[in-house]
Amino acid sequence: MGMNRVVLCWVLAAFAVVGAAQAPVMPETAGETLSGKKIVLADAVRGHAVVLVAGFSHDGGIACGDWMKAIRADAALAGMEVYEIAMLEGAPGLFRGMIKSGMRKGMSSGEQERMVVLTQDDKVWEKYFQVSNGQEPQVMLLDAKGNVVWHGQGKAAELESQLRAVTTH
Repeated sequence: MGMNRVVLCWVLAAFAVVGAAQAPVMPETAGETLSGKKIVLADAVRGHAVVLVAGFSHDGGIACGDWMKAIRADAALAGMEVYEIAMLEGAPGLFRGMIKSGMRKGMSSGEQERMVVLTQDDKVWEKYFQVSNGQEPQVMLLDAKGNVVWHGQGKAAELESQLRAVTTH
C-alpha cells in the first residue's frame, strides 16, 4: 500500500508539471473588427506568428495606440502580423458605439481590420494575458503554434526594444 501511494504521488506530480508547462490557450471569444467584420481571434491567428496588443481599460487602450505606432515605425517589427484588442465588456452598451467611432478616427481601413473589439470574456482574457495592471497595455508575441514567445506589460517606449530583440533572434 505504501509503494502505491508513492507511485500515485509521482504520477500526480508529473501531471502537475506537464500541466504547468503547457502554453495558455487563447480564448475562442467572438468579436468584431473596427471595420465591422465578425472575427474569432484564435481562428484568425492560428498558424501565424503574431503580436497581440491588448487594452483592458481606457488608459491601457490609449497606450496600445503608442505600441501600434512603435511597431509600425520599427523596421524589424513592421512586417509582423499584429492585432490590437480593445476589451469593452466593462463599457456600458449605450456607449460602445461612440467608443468604437472614436477609435476609428485617424485609422486606415487596414488598421481597422486588425483592431478587434471584444465585449465579453474580459476575465478569461485577463487570465490569458496574465494581467496584473489593467491600466497598462498587454503585449504578447506568439509563434505559429500559439506558444507565447514574449509577454510584456507597459509602455512601448520602455519595452519595445525587448520585443524587437526576440523577433530578430
